[in-house]
Amino acid sequence: MMVNYTRVSYFTLAAYFDTGLLRYLYFMIILSLYVFIVGANVLLIVVICVNRSLHEPMYLFVCSLFVNELYGSTGLFPFLLVQVLSDVHTVPSWFCFLQNYLLFSYGGVEYLSLAIMSYDRYLAICHPLQYSTQMTVNKIAKLIAVTWFCPLLLCMISFSHSLQLCGNIINKVYCDSYSIVKLACSDTTANNIYGLFVTSLSIFCPLILIFYTYMRILKVCFSGSKQTRQKAVSTCTPHLASLLNFSCGACFEILQSRFNMNSLPNILRIVLSLYWLTCQPLVNPLLYGLNLSKIRIICKSLVFAAL
Repeated sequence: MMVNYTRVSYFTLAAYFDTGLLRYLYFMIILSLYVFIVGANVLLIVVICVNRSLHEPMYLFVCSLFVNELYGSTGLFPFLLVQVLSDVHTVPSWFCFLQNYLLFSYGGVEYLSLAIMSYDRYLAICHPLQYSTQMTVNKIAKLIAVTWFCPLLLCMISFSHSLQLCGNIINKVYCDSYSIVKLACSDTTANNIYGLFVTSLSIFCPLILIFYTYMRILKVCFSGSKQTRQKAVSTCTPHLASLLNFSCGACFEILQSRFNMNSLPNILRIVLSLYWLTCQPLVNPLLYGLNLSKIRIICKSLVFAAL
């Protein structure tokens, strides 16, 4: 049986609502958040790159994480700023798929970065004598390259699969892959299988690695000295807090996409859908800037020097 469909040239973002003069308040709030994210992450990237004492594996992986926060934020915040002030919330289809690619590849890089960082902490705490020989410059470069290359490639392949769409209304404030798939009137089996495959590689595989490394770290901490436990706590606390924050945001997004949340107030649904994209870039500079002593000391010296 043939199904009639139209070739979609644009999408309408239906989650926006008329806020009147409050739009200018929302604009200033979003702009302030974006300025803070860019300023804080760029500052910490510069601090790590300029200071040779921070050219250690842990800080280089943290630097890669900060670059990803800028990458993901740039895929969202400028778009939100334009849409908040606009009266017409339509976007070209090519831009919608581009934003999908940017945001979901950001999520994949984030989880892989956290997995690589947990592996680094595992080597440093569980195998301190072999750490310098195992975590070489060449290996660090390869790990960072894999962290970025794999999610970017996987998301690129997933969005190359064309779908026949019977609608163009997305009930979000940004373009969402699952919302587009729900508009399809053609068979989505291939998309669903590939989506499950990408999700497994991007989320569950990194989480398994993180779980394994922390089980080993905990085992060493319980049987090790007080100094070993203190080292583990000081270096692993920001990582675990970052992982928990991002996982909660991703869980909110999955629940919103898969289940009917119309009973919730519209503004709450918008906040929950944006949580995974906004809180991580905001929180990570504070977590690592305040908790890692070397970064904290250098940032303090820069602030006092500027004053």
